[in-house]
Amino acid sequence: MENKEGYNSYRIPVPSAFEEMFSHFYFAENISGTTIIQTLMPSFQTIMVFSFGNPVSFITKENDEVSVEKCLVIGPIKHAFDYILPSSSEILVANFKDDAFFRFFGHAILTQNIAVHPDELLNENCFHLLWSDLGKLTDNESRINHILSFSKPYIRSRNHIASQIAGFNVDNLSPVKEISEKNQISERTIQLNHKKHFGYSAKEISRYQRFLKAIQQVQSIAASNDAKVDWFEVIYECGYYDQSQLIHDFKYYLNLTPSKYLKFQQGICNPRS
Repeated sequence: MENKEGYNSYRIPVPSAFEEMFSHFYFAENISGTTIIQTLMPSFQTIMVFSFGNPVSFITKENDEVSVEKCLVIGPIKHAFDYILPSSSEILVANFKDDAFFRFFGHAILTQNIAVHPDELLNENCFHLLWSDLGKLTDNESRINHILSFSKPYIRSRNHIASQIAGFNVDNLSPVKEISEKNQISERTIQLNHKKHFGYSAKEISRYQRFLKAIQQVQSIAASNDAKVDWFEVIYECGYYDQSQLIHDFKYYLNLTPSKYLKFQQGICNPRS
């Protein structure tokens, strides 16, 4: 939970019956008299943002500002971006997990734009109606229960290859190679299934997981007031070749150097933490 003067934000756990679909919900509100700007770290998840009160907006990698009038789907989020909460605004965010976005919409990646209204994906007006219903509810528990109830009819059965990819957690082994051999199908087929159901490749998520490990290690060290980050230890522990490769990943994902990340991390929201 984060509490600044006039700004409140917190994560909300998901009921066990929906843990395959959503990692968590996130709520933030700005009841101060000024605009608040936060940075969202890449999560490789697709999120659905419901905006209430004054519209919130976010800044794309191309520096375009996109307004969230009611509801918007964003992702998969592969690079950090800033989001802007004006006074008297609030957001409720559903974070899709693994292949859940594909199971819901039949698409794993937003091919033309990073953001789109979900009604455009289903060719229905149901999310406009959902947003309207949520706006009438006064507490987030009721809102989330309503979203989960709404979701049930849309959830498809999980593809057996996607299920194996999501459940693969063996260190130092390639999921593509191992799942390919187990199912006696080509590695290319596994790669295509990975991209189709998750919206990113196995190579992309492997690189991101290495970066995420570095972030978690840096945050752990920074949490101790007397500790100084030994960047060469981070490089070694997280499997980077050298300092330049670590710096490159920080700039690629966050558009910050490691030292600047340390300085500004309080303003960065990490949905994976």
